[in-house]
Amino acid sequence: MKGKIESGQLCTVAPVEEADLKKGDIVLCKVNGSEYLHLIKAIQGKRYQIGNNIGRINGWITFNSIYGKLIKVEP
Repeated sequence: MKGKIESGQLCTVAPVEEADLKKGDIVLCKVNGSEYLHLIKAIQGKRYQIGNNIGRINGWITFNSIYGKLIKVEP
């Protein structure tokens, strides 16, 4: 399956308010000390389940670990 973002593409991320996050958003987040772009797979109260677009679930994070929302991908 082809990814939503391919390696080497320029991505633009902007700050986001917690109230504006929804399932399916791609966010820049910190996981175990590294920053990644991940999909929000589910929202449970103040927790966000993150994963990739081929079904893998990476776990739960809080808004404190989310730095911004993907707004643009350059080809």
